[in-house]
Amino acid sequence: MSNSHSTFDLIVIGSGPAGRRAAIQAAKLGKRVLVVERGRRVGGVSVHTGTIPSKTLRETVLNLSGWRERGFYGMAYRVKQDIGADDLLKRLHMTLNHEVEILEHQFARNGVDTVCGAARFIDSNRVEIARDDGEMQVCAAEKFVIAVGTSPYRPAHIGFDGVKVVDSDEILDLTAIPRQLTVIGASVIGMEYASIFSALDIKVTVLEPTDQMLPFVDQELVDEFKHDLRDRGVSLRFGCRVKSARALPDGHCLTETEDGRQVVGDMVLFAAGRVGATDTLNLDACGLAADSRGRLAVDPATFQTSQPHIYAAGDVIGFPSLASTSMEQGRIAACHAFGEPAQAPPEFFPYGIYSVPEISTVGMTEEQVREKGIPYECGVARFRETSRGHIMGLSAGFMKMIFALETRRLLGVHIVGEGATELIHIGQAVVNLEGTLDYFVENTFNYPTLAEAYKIAALDAWNRMPRRQLSATVADAALERARRQVG
Repeated sequence: MSNSHSTFDLIVIGSGPAGRRAAIQAAKLGKRVLVVERGRRVGGVSVHTGTIPSKTLRETVLNLSGWRERGFYGMAYRVKQDIGADDLLKRLHMTLNHEVEILEHQFARNGVDTVCGAARFIDSNRVEIARDDGEMQVCAAEKFVIAVGTSPYRPAHIGFDGVKVVDSDEILDLTAIPRQLTVIGASVIGMEYASIFSALDIKVTVLEPTDQMLPFVDQELVDEFKHDLRDRGVSLRFGCRVKSARALPDGHCLTETEDGRQVVGDMVLFAAGRVGATDTLNLDACGLAADSRGRLAVDPATFQTSQPHIYAAGDVIGFPSLASTSMEQGRIAACHAFGEPAQAPPEFFPYGIYSVPEISTVGMTEEQVREKGIPYECGVARFRETSRGHIMGLSAGFMKMIFALETRRLLGVHIVGEGATELIHIGQAVVNLEGTLDYFVENTFNYPTLAEAYKIAALDAWNRMPRRQLSATVADAALERARRQVG
């Protein structure tokens, strides 16, 4: 960034999914934009410690461990026998460098200025930037977007040392793969890492203070996920509050619970929440205040804060804290800031959990449908019932579809298993376009594919619908044909 420029139409603090989309959208509207990133390189949490790293680590583990082929070759099958930390991190660093290069090119192509440094408000229209080169710079703007993301919650009773007792950022710097891992928190992040390390045949123990995991997911999927984890030897302990966790002199770690139990392992991962990274922004100077978890309140339609010229988007505003939704929030915020029309996203968006196996959901869960008093019917398709699933050696995973009885509309799709986060988009389109069960029954799907599960699940529901457009014999025959297997 040139030192000669200190006044901008928009200053974006943070270069994660929300920040980058806000900056590029504003630049396309002809505005002069500055992005301030306090990390060493652009990309934010999503690129450096969150979305991209954890998903890259997952893919590396599945490839090197031979996880996807064990259905045919047995649980002892491995692509690489001795997998070390270097094996996991090599691909990670290559991927991160590629992501940063793409983002830097996008900023340059759209004329977005960037500076690496920590920004803090000095009044409602100016920020002071402590640049990485040691210089201090004051910049002013007409509008602001705060997109600083979050950082791991680090309570005092956890003895973090960055090596043996780590948070979800620090685990990406591991120097050795533990033989026993204790995960504190059955959150999305906690369960992703717990299942990823379990795929390496590491003994994993999960400690969760509440009586459930992933409460926003359809509970039938959660039950399947729990069964899969326990079948792999993962210990799930619910209603288990942690009193302390610390590294021991002998190289092990000790986690003590409030009910007097002790868990010994080689590493402890604390993944019980994150906080908005707003503590260094000096929000008082611009008239804003964060809540106890560092989050900012916004208008959900425009992402405008209580200060009309300041917007916030992404994880810093709380749920759903997804890279995909953060991008849309940033775009809408930039459009609204400069008086441009911005169509709001559809009501339902897909939620992806990159665990092993994957979980993805869109629309209403069965629990939500019941709460609303909507008469409904469900259809289920097991991946092993599809020819593609048989070819892939899948023994687990299923799709659940929920339809309204009166209108036949698709209300929700819930998937656990291989490729769930890709498959969900077919359901997303039909849910948001208010499509019905008939779409899946009457259309042709590529064969053999896992997407054929949509037809199987729809026919499964159709067989139980009170008013059928097909005779029972025809529907049963169609379902049987859909469930044919290889050979």
